[in-house]
Amino acid sequence: MDTVLFFPFIFQRNSRWKRFFINVLCFLVVLLLFAQPTTSSSFCKPAKCGSSGPPIRFPFRLKGRQSVHCGYLGFDLSCNNQNQTVLNLPQSGEFILDHIDYIEQAISIKDPDLCLPKRILNFNLSGSPFHASYTRNYTFLNCSSDWNDNASFQFVPLLCLSGKNHSVFAMNLNSSDQGVPATCRRIMNVSIPQYQQFVELRLIWNEPGCEDCESRGGMCGFKSENGSDIGCSSPPNSGLPRIAKYGIIIGIGIPGLVCMLGLACHTCSQIWTFSLRQHENSELPTISQQPVVRVSGLDGPIIDSYPKTMLGESRRLPNPNDDTCPICLAEYQPKEILKTIPECNHYFHSACIDEWLMLNATCHVCRTSP
Repeated sequence: MDTVLFFPFIFQRNSRWKRFFINVLCFLVVLLLFAQPTTSSSFCKPAKCGSSGPPIRFPFRLKGRQSVHCGYLGFDLSCNNQNQTVLNLPQSGEFILDHIDYIEQAISIKDPDLCLPKRILNFNLSGSPFHASYTRNYTFLNCSSDWNDNASFQFVPLLCLSGKNHSVFAMNLNSSDQGVPATCRRIMNVSIPQYQQFVELRLIWNEPGCEDCESRGGMCGFKSENGSDIGCSSPPNSGLPRIAKYGIIIGIGIPGLVCMLGLACHTCSQIWTFSLRQHENSELPTISQQPVVRVSGLDGPIIDSYPKTMLGESRRLPNPNDDTCPICLAEYQPKEILKTIPECNHYFHSACIDEWLMLNATCHVCRTSP
């Protein structure tokens, strides 16, 4: 069969097709070149304190580098001499802003002198837009230097407050079975926001609410420099200009598509010709094989048979070091359901180890086969 459908042959035999495709390409190029970009020109360019600092954009504003309309009231930041991002809380002073999660609307702060327990003694969020998602109650204890309770994780040593002749510990007040040792005296009770190893505090904000915009890949900001209405817009482009990207797409994509269509037509023509020549051959049977799915995990009844434990308020486990789930790395909380693998006695969140054992027939920690 003649392969007239093949595009190069069409161009050779009929110049009208060639002129048609050239006119279409020129029209698309002109249309894209004169198209106006949809991104607003009122975006505030993100800023940083040093190369490793968190990116600063709305609702935060870096004083001296970004204009007033780039940030929300109470979210002003600054840079110190070490190029660290500084947040000034009206009632608690300056902290280093270590991380900003714009989708969760949360920040992580730490003490510039690396002694967060000392700052917690007089910590107050009044006058700021931030608050704690949840708090924990502790008692700070001043104990003799020779006292140490290694058998309980309820006593957290605070090294930066300790001295040569005394040691300071934080006792979790959520534990109902833990008393104050005789060699220790109470300093004060404190309510601590969500923290990480007494090094960082996690705070959140509610206003302005930009989590939906950020989760969709947009950027929050004021709609105008003088107004107070907040909108969501596309982020500014980076890298190649939009026109250059369109040019690359047109210059490579459309000719490539034309060649692929021509090759497909040519291939179909060859297959049709071959089928006509082989019409005397009987149709070959086709055998379809179903893919074999192999699951290396455990059965549901076996997984459900493993013992479950509801964690109490003290969060006490046989091994004091088992305070986090080895799979999701989240710290255990009171009243959570834990599951144990009997062969090795390792604890996990029930949902985490169920999902693991459905795909793997070994312990996540020691690889023991149940």
